[in-house]
Amino acid sequence: MAGGQMKLIVEMVTVLGAATTGGYVANRFGQPVLLGYLLGGMLVGPAGLQLIPLDSDMEVLAKLGAALLLFALGVEFSLQELLRPIALGGGSLQILLTILLGGGLAYLTGWVETLPTAIFLGAVLSLSSTAVVLKSLIERNEVQTAHGQVMLGILIVQDLGLGVMLAVLPALTQPADVIGMALASALLKALLFLGGAILAGIWVIPWLVRLLVQTRSQELFLLGVLSLCLGIALLTSAIGLSIEMGAFVAGLMISNVEYADHALDRVLPMRDAFATLFFASIGVLINPASLWANGWALLGLVSVTLIGKALIVAGIVRLFGFPPRIALIVGIGINQIGEFSFVLARVAQSQGLFSAELYALTVGTTAVTLLITPFLLQSTPHLLLWLEQWPMVQQYLNPGQSRLVGAITPPSNHVVVAGYGRVGQTLVRMLYFQGHSVLVIDNNEAGLQPLRDRGIPYLFGDASSPLVLEKANLSQARSLAIALPDPMATRLTLKRALSMAPDLDITVRAHGNDEIDVLYQLGAKEVVQPEFEASLEMGAHILLNLGDSSYAIQQVVSRYRTGRYRDVMPERSEYWAGLDLETAIEGLQHRWYLLPPDCTLTGLSLAEANIRRITGATIMAIDRHNQLHRYPLGETRLEEGDRLFVVGNSEEHQRFASLLGGESEP
Repeated sequence: MAGGQMKLIVEMVTVLGAATTGGYVANRFGQPVLLGYLLGGMLVGPAGLQLIPLDSDMEVLAKLGAALLLFALGVEFSLQELLRPIALGGGSLQILLTILLGGGLAYLTGWVETLPTAIFLGAVLSLSSTAVVLKSLIERNEVQTAHGQVMLGILIVQDLGLGVMLAVLPALTQPADVIGMALASALLKALLFLGGAILAGIWVIPWLVRLLVQTRSQELFLLGVLSLCLGIALLTSAIGLSIEMGAFVAGLMISNVEYADHALDRVLPMRDAFATLFFASIGVLINPASLWANGWALLGLVSVTLIGKALIVAGIVRLFGFPPRIALIVGIGINQIGEFSFVLARVAQSQGLFSAELYALTVGTTAVTLLITPFLLQSTPHLLLWLEQWPMVQQYLNPGQSRLVGAITPPSNHVVVAGYGRVGQTLVRMLYFQGHSVLVIDNNEAGLQPLRDRGIPYLFGDASSPLVLEKANLSQARSLAIALPDPMATRLTLKRALSMAPDLDITVRAHGNDEIDVLYQLGAKEVVQPEFEASLEMGAHILLNLGDSSYAIQQVVSRYRTGRYRDVMPERSEYWAGLDLETAIEGLQHRWYLLPPDCTLTGLSLAEANIRRITGATIMAIDRHNQLHRYPLGETRLEEGDRLFVVGNSEEHQRFASLLGGESEP
């Protein structure tokens, strides 16, 4: 094997090993594995163990990783999310303002020397991390909250903006006298290419993908998708655009094909492997000594980024009519620099716009902001609670923006439902069709349209706001159901509702097992965890289809339900046990049976006899030699002359008697 080829393999194995080690350490400490990849690259790079030189052949593989990363991003792109006003309008405005203010500040203060460098720096700062933010939202069950949806909408537009930046910004390297023409030319090329890609995505790509699917060969399908991705990337490079932009457009072309999810599933393992090389290769270029020497500059850039970006985003969210509380949460949530900024920074360095020092500072700032993002998202609710101790701040964060719709007089003798998501909608329908008076509280304007159609009263606003709860007239309400998707808002609403109506019957949705005890301690009369209850219903349905008896299913459900709540709320466990027992004994009968001579069950254990599965009936006790054995175990063997105490409905008793070959005792 040639020396150059062997060198590439050695470098690839070294970088992958270092990235895996770094990723493992980061994961063990609860940090994004991306940070571990960067640290792994730093460890084996010129500033570390010097196993990988600066002129490494890994550059080609790193570029392939960036292309696959952008391709997968294009496939996952959601046009539906893009069309939301806060997404398209707010996201675009956020990118432009961050570039203008961030780049302008860097240029005016002399931190960067040229305007093109300032624009590129502003573009790098404008992008946030979709992966880290989405992971944090999922872990906290906040994807469906108002602030979660706003965050994801803006992040989607940032992803699209990355493709535009990759097409246009490299033209900034042209001489000053022709830079305007170069930008116009790059934009025109990008528009023409995008137009051709849209036509191909409508007429050509679906046909090609269907041909690949018809082969029923996973290998051919993967090869075809990779060829399409890299082929279009090379085409964009040939016409003067970036390879990364071409890969992103290739992903967009496939995103609307019916087999897009399958294509993404096939490509993901390769994307993850080569993207790891890409991020680790960035770490190779970082010099920790340089970062340490420029520690104050790094700290300043991190501070300006976090504070400035949070203010820009929060201001834009307020501009689109969202409450200050949501605006602040969104601003803090996406004020980091994202992983795709590495792609832009790498392009800027390769074009000579970023010096080695600026590149290291940019990468270091990105790493630091990514590192603290989960902590910021976790601490934001506590920060809001602390700020609300001051009346003026509380009034600003919870303004009286609510309005009562569909009711002329204040409601009374009604049920208040806070949150009109999936749980709230089902609850409202049940109450409405049973003829009960309902008042809904929610801050999703579009989601309240069904209430308008039915004439159901609702309050538009934040359910945790004291002003909103006051308008809901809780003192005259019969019950309150809190079905909010945000755990912190749920607790806050519960506390404030009880302060207004201490004796109100309140049922609360819990988002996790660890919340049940907390919500009870705060004063909830009943706490329900929908995901757990849904799993019990699914299990019961499957067991019924498998032929298990209703009584046996009820026992299983009761066992799991009481076991689930026993550790967190013993009195609730007893309540469910009693309720399940009442339900279980409806329609059941208990009878004694004598095990006759030569019965086929004699000598078998209860598990081997499988009586419950065959008949549906359950042996609750065995009388053997005048000794009563209650609740016999599965290994208990039946003996001739045993008297069996059996519970079941009439049909189950008939099946048991037929199996036994005898009738029950009178």
